[in-house]
Amino acid sequence: MILLGKLVNTHGIKGEVRIISDFKYKNTVFQKGNHLYIGDDILTINTYRTHKNYDMVTFDNINDINDVLKYKGKNVYIDRNEFTFEGPLNEDLIGLPVYEDDKLLGNLKEIRKNGNQELLVLEDGTMIPKVPEFIKAVNDQIHVKLIKGLKDEN
Repeated sequence: MILLGKLVNTHGIKGEVRIISDFKYKNTVFQKGNHLYIGDDILTINTYRTHKNYDMVTFDNINDINDVLKYKGKNVYIDRNEFTFEGPLNEDLIGLPVYEDDKLLGNLKEIRKNGNQELLVLEDGTMIPKVPEFIKAVNDQIHVKLIKGLKDEN
């Protein structure tokens, strides 16, 4: 399962919910007929729209606010096996070794949001912008090209 976001509130009285998500492939996931996993329940998307910073969703066979209140504040997941995405997900990259040429820089610890940009954070705290100028290849390893000053040269 992959964390999609958090169901933060209901909207109106007909069972619509507000989800906060910064998932990269929302346009693929939030489509009629796709499944979301909340707690032990599997819910099928009926409608989707955006409103301000929220992803607004209704589910099949849920037409009342009382039926969705139990999900308020819970995390929303997707099953990775139900989707095909263009390129790797950030979740797939965590733990991969990061190399510059043949030199191991360390393993990827996390991917951090920094405004509109993402940063690769290595175990030693080194941060590398996740942009094509620095990220040269991603497979079972991450290959980067750093500029002077981006990594301490101790």
